[in-house]
Amino acid sequence: MRNEKSIEALVRLIEDPDEKVFEHVRDEIINCGSAAIPFLESSWETDDFGLTFQARIENLIHEIQFSEIQTDLENWISSSERDLLNGILIISRYQYPNLDENWIHERIQEIRKDIWLELNDDQTAYEKVGVFNKVFYGKYNFRGNSKDYHSPLNSCINTVLESKKGNPLSLCVIYSVIAQSLDMPIYGINLPNHFVLTYLDENNVNAHVDPDNKTGTLFYINAFSKGGIFNDQEIKDFLKGLNKDQDRAYFEPCSNSAILSRMLTNLINSFQQVGNAEKVSELIELRDLFNLNI
Repeated sequence: MRNEKSIEALVRLIEDPDEKVFEHVRDEIINCGSAAIPFLESSWETDDFGLTFQARIENLIHEIQFSEIQTDLENWISSSERDLLNGILIISRYQYPNLDENWIHERIQEIRKDIWLELNDDQTAYEKVGVFNKVFYGKYNFRGNSKDYHSPLNSCINTVLESKKGNPLSLCVIYSVIAQSLDMPIYGINLPNHFVLTYLDENNVNAHVDPDNKTGTLFYINAFSKGGIFNDQEIKDFLKGLNKDQDRAYFEPCSNSAILSRMLTNLINSFQQVGNAEKVSELIELRDLFNLNI
């Protein structure tokens, strides 16, 4: 690993007009990884070598940050845990490289605590969801962002926690992360054109009510619509309206990998709409990491 003086010397060579020299310097700096970023940022702010120099620095910083996101996502995919919140934080860092992860954890813990204070063991699953919704949508005012539905900000957990507005997937992610930390068995359902949640029937309540229920779910939750509760018939009607088969996967929890892949797809669609081909290409590259690990 290079020392500070070595990195500083490399950064000074970025202005070299010889493209071959720059390419060599570029490779060396990228190999330094995130350790080079403070020196690049300092040089960008203090050295006045012209627009080419500044553009090179900006590109180098982005390349280093993107490479680290790729590595972190690859490690997440290959891990046995595949923690949902950690995965979402990796994706959010694509848009916000200096993401304050501690702030995010603190906000989630704050919401969790307020819900926990109103829960007790005597409550039914329906009552617990009612308590959750009262705090999540009532006190904290989370809601679906219908006005700017396709905004990339709806797919970044930091902006959703700050604005209290998101798309179905981001709201479901925050909802389920908090719920699971409270031992509420709430997981994501990867529907076409929509994303909802299911409350798993861990106590076999439905076995006495509906013996034909083979999906292991107690009921479903629409996080985009203030936590409204519904049953599988509404999913069947929804699929019928889309001319989709009633695939079992549309009624049961999906994997955390599927959630992250879909979030990347949402970001790809967002940037396609504004014509940002570079971001689209990079996000497809990140999403393809999941295809390589099926």
